[in-house]
Amino acid sequence: MKPVKVGICGLGTVGSGTFNVLKRNAEEIARRAGRGIEVAQIAQRRPNPQCDTGSTPTTADVLAVADNPEIDVVVELIGGYTLARELVLRAIANGKHVVTANKALIAVHGNEIFARAREQGVIVAFEASVAGGIPVIKALREGLAANRINWVAGIINGTGNFILSEMREKGRTFPDVLAEAQALGYAEADPTFDVEGIDAAHKLTILASIAFGIPLQFDKAYTEGITRLTTADVGYAEALGYRIKHLGVARSTDQGIELRVHPTLIPADRLIANVNGVMNAVMVNGDAVGSTLFYGAGAGQEPTASAVVADLVDVVRAMTSDPENRVPHLAFQPDALSDHPVLPIEACESAYYLRIQAKDHPGVLAQVASILSARGINIESIMQKEAEEHDGLVPMILLTHRVTERHMVEAISALEALDDVVGDVVRIRVEHLN
Repeated sequence: MKPVKVGICGLGTVGSGTFNVLKRNAEEIARRAGRGIEVAQIAQRRPNPQCDTGSTPTTADVLAVADNPEIDVVVELIGGYTLARELVLRAIANGKHVVTANKALIAVHGNEIFARAREQGVIVAFEASVAGGIPVIKALREGLAANRINWVAGIINGTGNFILSEMREKGRTFPDVLAEAQALGYAEADPTFDVEGIDAAHKLTILASIAFGIPLQFDKAYTEGITRLTTADVGYAEALGYRIKHLGVARSTDQGIELRVHPTLIPADRLIANVNGVMNAVMVNGDAVGSTLFYGAGAGQEPTASAVVADLVDVVRAMTSDPENRVPHLAFQPDALSDHPVLPIEACESAYYLRIQAKDHPGVLAQVASILSARGINIESIMQKEAEEHDGLVPMILLTHRVTERHMVEAISALEALDDVVGDVVRIRVEHLN
């Protein structure tokens, strides 16, 4: 049988890793796929010294790959929204299958891309777009197909996890660790996508759509970054038996779907709370299977290439199958997607960690408890520290039971209005994941 011809667009970190894995493991891959996979063309802006492409034809024009009649599968690894979207849609229009690692493209333009792919009867595979080499999309879409998924929670950005791990283990400040992350290449010169939760929200949007059978709705995902976290809060959380992680949470409720990324306290005895450094982990809770945990490298040259090549093998296996009988892009049949709404953050529910800086006066705690009680917010535990030497203020740390965000926002406004409360009340959500 003739080999499947592949065009790789983008020969950066992931592109070079994909080429190298295809070359190194060619025999093993062919045995799995049932036929050979040959890189027939590469689009690159400049040569990559980490990748010896030999005699493989190259071009600087990515669209030329989409238009090449010899190419069966286009592998999009250029990133971004605009040119990547044009490339993928051009490839689909030309009847070519597509493999991509581009989470932003899928999260924002996936509904359009999948609709076009169905019209043309081609496959769009995107395992590498979420959590690098961890096959969590395949697990959600196929391995857990018997389940009604209750919730998904993940550490799905290695940069943020590295920063929080260093803050907890070494007592370092956020700016200090961020500078090291940039020096090590974990964070970009502009780290906004990583530290503000945008990258994680792209990935969570994809996971939520597959888990709950809803259209991709990135514009409705709530994002909150880690830039305002202090070593004090990291330390207080540890003293209370929790770890702070930059967590993506998608939960199905009777009212709608929660879709949110934010700093989160997790009990220290949970496996996911002990995922450190640049590693990723995703928990999935299903009604039949219970809780499962997927752990591994969330980025990097060959871990991500592993997912890209696995998608290529899947595409090759399914190329000759009836398009109506292929696994749907978002796990559910396109005409069976749900219109269950994505909830605004005000309607989401969680427990909370509160840190209040109060004057050292009697009766302050009673006022705080009264304000929370009046809004139906129950206190789980309280930790009150000695007055701080530099300003004489007393840090009060509270953990609450679950309550809607709307009620907590009202309570915090009332707390900040107290004469004995100084500055803003620090609020971090708490998830027990049980």
